[in-house]
Amino acid sequence: MHDLVIRGRTEDIAIEDELIVSVGPELPAGRTEIDATDLTILPGLIDVHVHFNEPGRADWEGGETGSRALAAGGGVIFADMPLNSTPCTVSAAEFDNKRRALEATSICDFALWGGLTPDSISGMAEMAERGAVGFKAFLCDSGLPEFPRADDLTLLEGMREAARLRLPVAVHAESEEITKGLTRRLLQQGREDVSAFLESRPVIAEVEAIRRAGVLARETGCKLHIVHISSGAGVAAALEARGEGADISIETCPHYLFFTVDDLHRIGAIAKCAPPLRTVSERERLWLAVLRGEVDMIGSDHSPCPPSMKEHSSFFGIWGGIAGVQSTLPVLLAEGHFKRGLTLDRIAALTSANATRRFGIGGGRRADLVLVNLDDTTEITGQSLMHRHRTSPYAGYSLRGTVHHTIRRGELIYSERKIAATRRGKLVTPHA
Repeated sequence: MHDLVIRGRTEDIAIEDELIVSVGPELPAGRTEIDATDLTILPGLIDVHVHFNEPGRADWEGGETGSRALAAGGGVIFADMPLNSTPCTVSAAEFDNKRRALEATSICDFALWGGLTPDSISGMAEMAERGAVGFKAFLCDSGLPEFPRADDLTLLEGMREAARLRLPVAVHAESEEITKGLTRRLLQQGREDVSAFLESRPVIAEVEAIRRAGVLARETGCKLHIVHISSGAGVAAALEARGEGADISIETCPHYLFFTVDDLHRIGAIAKCAPPLRTVSERERLWLAVLRGEVDMIGSDHSPCPPSMKEHSSFFGIWGGIAGVQSTLPVLLAEGHFKRGLTLDRIAALTSANATRRFGIGGGRRADLVLVNLDDTTEITGQSLMHRHRTSPYAGYSLRGTVHHTIRRGELIYSERKIAATRRGKLVTPHA
């Protein structure tokens, strides 16, 4: 008898010992069975970019609440970024601390990014030995003094070390010189509103940083991952660098595909992020890049905070981060598949297969699946959200496509709006 059998309209899926062992019609019974007759089956999501902040800042978001929200959105694996936790993950000891914290709280499996800062290069090898999926660097101020930005020399030397370790470097690509200089000038003018914040982080700041990182990646032979590209111009800059010989993968986020600057003016602080939301025309350029297959991955960049940090007299003083880990698949289905013709195969690549190919996590015969009803509607409300602080710029929207079941390594971890997991997640490390 199989551990789990998923009964489809024409074929069944049988799972044993965390693996898919058979696909075919009328398979033998399982200890547990799911009727998927009217459901669409996709690979479970791998979210390559979250901030769950374990240990130390679980009051912002933690592995317990964050992983449940991910599971409710069809996710099975997340890659946690090295900052926002306390301390930041910039050494082997801190890597071990984060692993223990997430093993105690998360129902999803997880990978860990190490940090690339001016003081962390000597510790990269030990983080790699423990299974780091790669190393994250900020080319501008991260917002946290304990995670300083990587200047050009740090990035160059860190990329050399990452190339030696055969691991990628992920960069937050915004020019420090442009963003810092514009911010100083605008504040001196007494401008602290939403429009001033948008002016302080123009598209050219993203484009310049991507080009610079691409040059260093080509020079060092390092695999480069550009996180949360916010604009079509940013994708074009990354493609140009790839054409010149840099090994680059491109990530964007659902919020850049869903919202625009008009929404930021309307919604306010909960829609603030960096890079910021862009114009309608820039969003549509980004969608065209996705539809043309030029974008490799969609990560949520889930980065919430306590509600008090979204309140400040100056818009510059508000924490920049969007809570969206539960909304990635509904956005791609509603705005991509139904509105723009994005195929389900392409959604599967953007949310799973390409992450496996690039970072060596998930994939294979692992029984990681999400079962979706494409005819249902997801109503996003404070009550339906499962992350710690139940506010999100997506709240109030209705999106076509609903997650009914999420299966992680053969275990049903989310089912019909309820958490069903009985076992914790575990660290996944890059495989060859």
